[in-house]
Amino acid sequence: MFSFLPSVHTVNNEFVCPKQEGQFASEENCRIFYQCVGGHPYLQRCAEGSLYDGLTHECKSRFDENLRCGPQPEAPPPEEKVADPYAAVPCDPIQCTLPYCYCSEDGFDIPGGLNANQVPQMIMLTFDGAVNDLNFETYSNIFLSNRTNPNGCPIRGTFFVSHEYTNYHQVEDLYSRGHEIAVGSVSRRAGLEDEGEDSWIGEMVTMREILTKFAGVRTEDLKGQRGPHLKPGREAQYEVLSAYGFTWDSTINNPPTTRPVWPYSLEYKMPHECRAGSCPTRSFPGVWELPMNSHFKDTSFQGGFCPYLDQCNFSYQNEAEVLEWLILDFERHYTTNRAPYIMALTTNWFQTKVLEDALHAFIDHTMQYEDIYYVTMTEALQWVTTPQPLNELNRFQPWNCEQKFYPDPPCPKGESCKLGLLPLFDNSTSSRGGTRYMVTCKGCPNVYPWVWDATGLGQDKDTYVLNPNSQRDPITV
Repeated sequence: MFSFLPSVHTVNNEFVCPKQEGQFASEENCRIFYQCVGGHPYLQRCAEGSLYDGLTHECKSRFDENLRCGPQPEAPPPEEKVADPYAAVPCDPIQCTLPYCYCSEDGFDIPGGLNANQVPQMIMLTFDGAVNDLNFETYSNIFLSNRTNPNGCPIRGTFFVSHEYTNYHQVEDLYSRGHEIAVGSVSRRAGLEDEGEDSWIGEMVTMREILTKFAGVRTEDLKGQRGPHLKPGREAQYEVLSAYGFTWDSTINNPPTTRPVWPYSLEYKMPHECRAGSCPTRSFPGVWELPMNSHFKDTSFQGGFCPYLDQCNFSYQNEAEVLEWLILDFERHYTTNRAPYIMALTTNWFQTKVLEDALHAFIDHTMQYEDIYYVTMTEALQWVTTPQPLNELNRFQPWNCEQKFYPDPPCPKGESCKLGLLPLFDNSTSSRGGTRYMVTCKGCPNVYPWVWDATGLGQDKDTYVLNPNSQRDPITV
């Protein structure tokens, strides 16, 4: 800002101060302006080579292209931000009670008020992306028959399946063996966090319908979802979760904290920081979040953590060193509040033999413990909503494999369908056209199923059924 000369004299002309105090431009000459004190104007001059800007009320270089000479209309006062009537408020443990609601001030408290030594340490193995010949056997080899929980039931995982390049015969096989199938979007494209409800319905609800149609997964078993690339979709994603009958989400990441956070319901404000910048701020009763606690890789710098295990950098480390790190990372849960330990994986982890072998060694290491259980995401939530101490777990029905429903195995060999990709209702698809192959036991569709066309008819836009308890109108074309 350029300086101006001191007051020269009081003004005897007809200039009237618009306000009792302040600086004001002259209508006659841009080199001068008026400073009003107590309603009385004093003439001032800008320094040589500068003029008075009537918008910013300061002297600027005469060569400034943005200079506004003379009086300018005042900018309207900023509108007061109206409080969101649906905004989530801080946790109220008196009002928020199990089994329908759970929250705590910092997220560290154990549900049910149990002591840590009474709590089973839950581990959830989760897998994101397509299931196909590139990873099916690799994933299957993790769940060996001799790897069982302390109650004698086999360990199981949760698969967040995305559509493109998925083999639905193999998904149906995983489902028939007791693994949980969850929704991981149709295209797994980036940028979905900035889009509205229509886009989230097209990606997530369509994916649920595809899994039902072509892998035989019952709709009532598709309880959860995870947004692409761990980017929560603000209010839009969670409006869709609520409106279309999903129970839980596992998109939100908890940055490094001294103790991990427990799952919580979204009636109340999140108990931890959201670095993604796109977490929901409204209240969503009945929707649960199973947050991904960050894994620590290097605490010496801000980026030294990873939500997905394969995002951690293990360059130049051998199997023993990776195993040691996995155990230390796990013990941050096991030796503190025993919040569930999510081991989120993609195919990338298994591209390196050292990492694959270290994972197997870690699982075998944990098999010696009598208080560690490998469970699906929904099974973990069932414990959170109805906490059971370790000595009563043998009577905990949701974890009793002998009382579970297991679907029939898929057909011996699925039909391989050669299909055209015609994204009629999705303008954001980058790879329009071309051929896709899809294997299923349920018969080949007309075209490759895609956003808003779960059955692959290639004709009309789908209409999806809302949750009966939702107050929303169905969304259609």
